[in-house]
Amino acid sequence: MTYEDLIYEVRDRVAVLTLNRSEKLNAWTGAMEKSLKRAIASAVDDDEVRAIVVTGAGRGFCAGADMGILQGIKADQPQEREFAKAAREESFNFAGGLGPEVGVHYGGRFGYLMQVKKPVIAAINGPAAGLGLVFALYADMRFAGSDAKFTTAFASRGLIAEHGISWLLPRLVGPAHALDLLLSARKVTAAEAERIGLVNKVFEQANFMGSVMDYARMLAETVSPRSMAVMKAQVWKALFQDFNEALAVGDSEMQKSFATEDFREGVAHFVEKRAAKFTGR
Repeated sequence: MTYEDLIYEVRDRVAVLTLNRSEKLNAWTGAMEKSLKRAIASAVDDDEVRAIVVTGAGRGFCAGADMGILQGIKADQPQEREFAKAAREESFNFAGGLGPEVGVHYGGRFGYLMQVKKPVIAAINGPAAGLGLVFALYADMRFAGSDAKFTTAFASRGLIAEHGISWLLPRLVGPAHALDLLLSARKVTAAEAERIGLVNKVFEQANFMGSVMDYARMLAETVSPRSMAVMKAQVWKALFQDFNEALAVGDSEMQKSFATEDFREGVAHFVEKRAAKFTGR
């Protein structure tokens, strides 16, 4: 399969998706959006892939929407905007069939990432702004290079909190930090991003992708892919549940797990003191 504005590779059971417009700091295009969704669908369908990493080519992660596209927007034709058309043109069923159903809660352009049964990691190697930052918030985890910078950018463009960031950002960093980042559109360093919870961890720039891949390989090699899929669905579903509902789901899914090959392998490899050989079944 071919991809425009994106590179797709599989390394050590990890799908690496690289936004590929380095001369524009990987500014977002409709072609990139379609390619990314198509590539994630390919990674989901590939049983050899256990984790998905999205990063940027060159020195940037994603500078946000391409300014040329923004300049051409017509307020009275929302359905004809390039990004709106791109979102409509690529349609996949990402429901994993494992764990509680989450698709009903997460719509819009990037909500499908919550349904993807494999962990999605945003490897933020450089500047992440506007739409680029929004996309990263939909990932399950975010790692940043020490040189990375972040900005919501919207207020400085005369825009608003787009594409669900008003819901996602406060749940990561709290309402006060979210309002600071949204209203000021100021630039945030990787160190501050880690301190307020915007990213999980900062790695030194010199070995950034090596460190991210070490983590992704750990997921691919040492834990059950079935367990990851169910737990991911549990966590994203729990944001719409009360405690007792989440508890009931957990109890039900625990009983199901006892009947799986991965449960038997999980006990066996521990008792036999050997590396695990999980199948996802």
